[in-house]
Amino acid sequence: MEGESVFSSIAPPVFDGENYQVWAVRMEAYTDACDLWEAVEEDYEVPPLPGNPTMAQIKTHKEKKTRKSKAKAYLYAAVSPTIFFRITTLRSAKEIWDFLKKEYHGDERIRGMMVLKLVREFEMQKMKESETIKEYSDRLINLANKVKLLGAELSDIWIVQKILVTLPEKFEAAIASLENTKDL
Repeated sequence: MEGESVFSSIAPPVFDGENYQVWAVRMEAYTDACDLWEAVEEDYEVPPLPGNPTMAQIKTHKEKKTRKSKAKAYLYAAVSPTIFFRITTLRSAKEIWDFLKKEYHGDERIRGMMVLKLVREFEMQKMKESETIKEYSDRLINLANKVKLLGAELSDIWIVQKILVTLPEKFEAAIASLENTKDL
């Protein structure tokens, strides 16, 4: 319990209308760590307490209601003021989550176009003379991760091939050595 209160004092990632996929992954992890993801994922009903309830029933009832309220409050805190005003009429954390997903995730065609743009950007990359191999590979992996967030994939083999093919001439001996000693 103490760990949860320490973690929940960390502010959730704020969504401002840009990079929905990254925010959604971070927010899912955040609400899961706060033990609230179930309240976001499912719009469960909290049944009323029976007559003459036991202490365990009262405790469970209160926990379920509190989880739903906290999940909604966390989502309110995790969006910019502009987006907040658009979701204030929604009644549950699930409704808010579904609205944001529908509104900002984009339809299949739009995501497909974004993937194509990122793949084209990936293909156009060249290593700069002043850049280290690590910096260059990080740049390519960053693009590959953006593609992955949109539901497509750039294989590791493709990334390695891209790096090997686009390295400057000064690395030619190292590449030949790698190709001869490793099964690339």
